Amino acid sequence: MKREDFDSLDIIVAPQQQLRMIMKRIRSIPITYAAGLHGDFEVAIDNHSCGKCTLVMVDSANKHGILLEVVQVLTELDLTIWKAYISSDGGWFMDVFHVTDQHGHKLTDEHMVDFIERSLGAKRAIATLEVQTCLGRTVGVQSIAEHTVIELTGADRPGLLSEISAVLTNLRCNIVAAQLWTHNRRVACVLYVVDEFTGGPVEDMQRLCAIKEQFCNILRSSDDNKAPKVDFSMGLTHTERRLHQMLFADRDYEGSSPHSSISYRDRPEISIKNCADKGYSMVNICSRGRPKLFFDTVCTLTDMQYVVFHATMDSEGPFSMQVYYIRHMDGCTLDTEGERQRVTKCLEAAINRRVSQGIRLELYTTDRVGLLSDVTRVFHENGLSVERADVTTQGTKAVNTFYVSNASGGPIEMEVLQATQNEIGQQVLNVKGCPDFQTRYATDVLQKKSFSFGNLIKSQWEWFSSNLGLV
Repeated sequence: MKREDFDSLDIIVAPQQQLRMIMKRIRSIPITYAAGLHGDFEVAIDNHSCGKCTLVMVDSANKHGILLEVVQVLTELDLTIWKAYISSDGGWFMDVFHVTDQHGHKLTDEHMVDFIERSLGAKRAIATLEVQTCLGRTVGVQSIAEHTVIELTGADRPGLLSEISAVLTNLRCNIVAAQLWTHNRRVACVLYVVDEFTGGPVEDMQRLCAIKEQFCNILRSSDDNKAPKVDFSMGLTHTERRLHQMLFADRDYEGSSPHSSISYRDRPEISIKNCADKGYSMVNICSRGRPKLFFDTVCTLTDMQYVVFHATMDSEGPFSMQVYYIRHMDGCTLDTEGERQRVTKCLEAAINRRVSQGIRLELYTTDRVGLLSDVTRVFHENGLSVERADVTTQGTKAVNTFYVSNASGGPIEMEVLQATQNEIGQQVLNVKGCPDFQTRYATDVLQKKSFSFGNLIKSQWEWFSSNLGLV
């Protein structure tokens, strides 16, 4: 089957028999890697049908949340979903995803393919092995017993991450991974920490109580009518999905930020209308395309207790078009204007939470206890505010990404960036996505080289002149 055949498929309105015929046609093509049937779940991976993408096809018995389960696996592997066709009306669930890695390459790595098969298809009952994604991250089985997981929600302010990490450092806890999101002046953070002495989870109840008490004091704000939340997670969960859930529970979609860097043109356009003849509510979303966009919207609809019966998604281009046919779990459509407005606000918040705000800073250095505290303290002392953070540890190395703005949420002066980088280390902290800084840095390096070369010529000429005078 050629790519244009998929472009012409109207899976949204196709009855289940027609979609089964489509899947049968797809399966008639030679498939590079195919998983067998595990009970009532089948997954097949096809590298032949499309010139640019790998096709991941899933066919299984239907249950609530199964679409999110599949999309979550693909997203966790740092794969980009360019197109998707979904149908789960009735008792069966049939999906087709067009995916590549984030470098635009097909899935030719056998370890990656095997991981998908183990996670979704024939080998689901077998322990999943680890696999490395195209971005260098290691994905696989993690035991909750290895870490203490701390979840924080509250009002955002400059220097908050610095104070959080300082508390843990003072209480002899090491942060091995963390993710922090901010949106509409609210913050959600998930921290994975270990005991500095044992390298395992923090089991001292007195120390855990001290952590919770100090975090609550840090997050408490006099002008915030919402109480901060500090919880210790009791089970392993998908971190990014948990951040969506935490901000949704905190009602971040009701607020607004006066310093939002999202332009009016880049805001998503969302419309909802009821289709009486089909018995669905149709949700149309047009927004800037980016990785993990499909996951963010499916995650939000699922956590709001809506069932996706049919959907299409196309992100081939600067904009992404998503269409969902949904009902609430009780079988009702979105009949009131208030309900439609609430879903619109929640979807817009889910899309905007991950929009890159501020300047991206990448830190790569040898990991040590207190590293995050020291780095974020330098940020705070230089007037930088962390909008989003992704902290990971790969072996003995700390690989951290920060999106920063100035203390009021606006742009950062180049002198401040230069001072911050000089204090942390130019080889340790890299500034990304800031052409003005890159141009200035290149100019400074060129001037230093020119100055050194001029001094060299001058010294050589003085040496030659002095020797000539002796002669």
